[in-house]
Amino acid sequence: MIRCIAVDDEAYAANIIADYISKIPFLEMVGITTSPIEAINMVQDGKVDLAFLDIQMPELTGIQFLKICGNKCKVILTTAYPDYALEGYEHDVIDYLLKPIPFDRFFKAAHKAQSIMQLQEPTALAATQPSVHMPAASAVPDYMFVKGESKNKFLKVAYSDILYVEGLKNYVSIYLPGQRLITYQSLTELAEELPQPPFYRVHRSYIISIDKVNMVDGNTVYIGEKEIPVGETYRDGFLSMVREKHKV
Repeated sequence: MIRCIAVDDEAYAANIIADYISKIPFLEMVGITTSPIEAINMVQDGKVDLAFLDIQMPELTGIQFLKICGNKCKVILTTAYPDYALEGYEHDVIDYLLKPIPFDRFFKAAHKAQSIMQLQEPTALAATQPSVHMPAASAVPDYMFVKGESKNKFLKVAYSDILYVEGLKNYVSIYLPGQRLITYQSLTELAEELPQPPFYRVHRSYIISIDKVNMVDGNTVYIGEKEIPVGETYRDGFLSMVREKHKV
């Protein structure tokens, strides 16, 4: 079982998370709190595998929580504000859930956590998982399928081939070397499928693969000959990530 806590300064929001956790067989609820300080103590005591963590809290923000706890437990962020997504992923969070959180989106995030944690600790977690939830192969795929132009047409796209993605109203363009694919879904929906990193949202209309970037110059990212703007909402987090990579 994956031992979970729900951390939110609003009790009703924490209770919603707790209710969701109770509905998923491989998650175990070990704590619910409105105090991030109490949550940190639980994590430091080694009682927590996965924290569902709010970002905007008066005592301590979720980002400060991440900096204090480091990698002592995995984290899924829960918030009403999309602005912190990139900064959260810099701290290796598993997922980023925007409130109000539908159960199906929560369920998807929980399975993502299970897959990642099985890969990192396969023996410990496999021994505690209900047999019906143990897939024959637990490797995280390095590709996805996107819907084509006809009803039952799906195109396989390797993550390593993607240069960048551009959102255009109700569809997105996926740019590959010498090729452009169009799929009818929102950029936000596609962002949930792309692993982060290497993919980063830098603008309300663009997601880039950091592996394909040739240069960052101020508020512009260059991928090949394409100039991609960095939006104001995403600028600070993105440039902070670039500076950190420069230090490595």
